[in-house]
Amino acid sequence: MKFLISNDDGYFAPGLAMLAQTLSSHGEIIVVAPEQDRSGASNSLTLDRPLRLRQSASGFNYVNGTPTDCVHLAVTGLLDERPDMVFAGINHGANAGEDTLYSGTVAAATEGFLLGIPSIAVSLAGHSGEHFATAGRVVEDLLAHIRRKPLTTPVLLNVNVPDIPYEMIRGMSVTRLGRRHQAEPVIKAMNPRGETVYWVGPVGAAQDSREGTDFWALANNTVSITPLSLDLTAYGQLDGINTWLHG
Repeated sequence: MKFLISNDDGYFAPGLAMLAQTLSSHGEIIVVAPEQDRSGASNSLTLDRPLRLRQSASGFNYVNGTPTDCVHLAVTGLLDERPDMVFAGINHGANAGEDTLYSGTVAAATEGFLLGIPSIAVSLAGHSGEHFATAGRVVEDLLAHIRRKPLTTPVLLNVNVPDIPYEMIRGMSVTRLGRRHQAEPVIKAMNPRGETVYWVGPVGAAQDSREGTDFWALANNTVSITPLSLDLTAYGQLDGINTWLHG
């Protein structure tokens, strides 16, 4: 198999190295990742300047753009053959609930999916980042499933792995996205020039973490696998908005 690998933490991130090491044992890999940490970049494309592709000493390619740029450039302009799968990650920190809307890791996988390629975003759900090897083992488990039952259509999977030893993982669970409370307020500060600056505040606590959600799975030391779709249409509001407009 041919794997295209990207992330949002940058080409120097340990999670990217772990993912590349894992997948290189199962097929041909090419890494195209951002030059810098682009966490929170979501699905943005760089349209105001040209992109530059370079290669690091590790052999990883890096781009002065976003995660979406990386996958789009690789598939539409760099590779002679389309990859069989796109993997994004291994992200340092969870991408659960509404975090998926902001995540550059999920965005890299999303771009692969939009281009018709089965794509998986993988995140290590913990601040310490101690157990990237656990997430690597989970990726191998997923590949074993794919070999037994190949994916017949493109899918977009968001995978979150608890940051614990692999032996403590209680299995895998197919989940839906949970919901968070409103984010905390911005943090006001003063820079060395005496100017007021603002930091985006931390995310809020989980509001919907019931059984079946990604938050519940992670809290119970279970790998969360959430299939994502990109149709944002609020179908339940179509009739109501039509009545409001024409009624």
